[in-house]
Amino acid sequence: MNRLPTEDVSANANGHKKHSIETLDEKEKKVKLGKKVTLLSGTSVIVGTIIGAGIFISPKGILKNSGSVGMSLIVWISCGVLSLFGALSYAELGTCIKKSGGHYTYLLEAFGPHLAFIKLWTDLIAIRPAGMAVISLAFGQYILEPMFMPCDVPPTAVKLVTAVGLTSVMYTNSMSVTWTARIQIVFTICKLVAITTIIVPGLYQLFKGETHNFENTFELNNVKLSTLPLALYSGMYAYSGWFYLNFVTEEVDHSERTVPLAICISMAIVSTCYVLTNVAYYTVMSVEEILASEAVAVTFAKKVMGNFSFAVPAFVALSCYGSMNGSLLVISRMFLVASREGQLPDVYSMIHVRRNTPIPAVLILYPMTMLQLFLGDIYSLLNFMSFLRWLSIGVVVLGLIYLRYTQPDLPRPFKVPIIIPMVFSLTCFFMVFLSLYSDPVNTGIGFAISLTGIPAYYIFVHFNWRPKWLQNGLDSINRSLQILLEVVPVEQ
Repeated sequence: MNRLPTEDVSANANGHKKHSIETLDEKEKKVKLGKKVTLLSGTSVIVGTIIGAGIFISPKGILKNSGSVGMSLIVWISCGVLSLFGALSYAELGTCIKKSGGHYTYLLEAFGPHLAFIKLWTDLIAIRPAGMAVISLAFGQYILEPMFMPCDVPPTAVKLVTAVGLTSVMYTNSMSVTWTARIQIVFTICKLVAITTIIVPGLYQLFKGETHNFENTFELNNVKLSTLPLALYSGMYAYSGWFYLNFVTEEVDHSERTVPLAICISMAIVSTCYVLTNVAYYTVMSVEEILASEAVAVTFAKKVMGNFSFAVPAFVALSCYGSMNGSLLVISRMFLVASREGQLPDVYSMIHVRRNTPIPAVLILYPMTMLQLFLGDIYSLLNFMSFLRWLSIGVVVLGLIYLRYTQPDLPRPFKVPIIIPMVFSLTCFFMVFLSLYSDPVNTGIGFAISLTGIPAYYIFVHFNWRPKWLQNGLDSINRSLQILLEVVPVEQ
């Protein structure tokens, strides 16, 4: 059906009326986040954020705690299966609760605003800035390493390059969702190419008969039940990132189909890459060499690729950059949703009038990340917070089970057998209990930091204890940011 033009009459600078013709199609254009995340870009978000620097640098943690080559491969496979269980649980949540925001949104829907705010609070003040700073520092370290080889890279240079990389990621995410998604696809392809350059030579050596490192694969002399859970913990951390597509559910095209399919494809790709990469490592390197290496992929490249080994740090840097880009794309949506729910200032739920990007939500982490990058002890902070990740994810998946009974009529286009979320949530709680047992000091500090979210909730959200002068100041800052960033509320 053809659209009829409508006439808009307005006055120009001289006071004369002018007529402009505007179609109804143009009238219907709204300032909102579009559905620009396709199956390909959704898969690249998950794969690109899961595969960071870890698989290239230190797979030795699992080998050390599992006790043998065979047991380490079983741990890698088991963690892939458990992560798939978690990913399938999140796929159900993403198709029945069609809101962006990931963990925050699901905690809010299942258990109310208190738990959701505590998760938001710890993410905002500690976890997300520290996580972003760590992966950014890895980018800075490995992008400079080929230029300084064989010398060490100056720490100041690393931080300066890290700051530039982080700023460029913030800029891209602020300018265009489409370009951010395209960049994510490109860097995900780079990661898979990098992993392929490890897998192919390793498997070639294996097929040539280099199997001596696999002799006594399942030797149990060094296997200790007390350290196996630590290997499991390391493996689950290496797979973490499968939940990131749920942070942008509202921007996923045909989310009922795309979210489950992207999750399943991504987990299949990542699990296969991880297992084959470790097989390649074990084919070329002995257990002693792996345990002695600070960066396993670099040591592997020196043994197999010779002069071409300088390219491996560059691949690691590209991998880190892709993780930075994908993480910021999805995490910013959590802050947007939190603002929309009234738990952050209104400006963070606004988007740019022309670019349709949530600029305030993208930039909210920038000051805190820079501060931790140059001043903070981010690695200690990550140790404090590591158990909170699995505690919150376990509670979210427990919320899926809770919603099955409290809201049985909720539409569920994708539904998993109840045993899957049960097994996964129990695994998460087991890892949390392990953290409390193995490292009570750091875990206690992290738990204490999270508890500061309780008074913060009552002060800033529930009772809103703000004197008039403070409220007027906050309103003025909101208006100034809105004008400066050219953002407006999302049109419904």
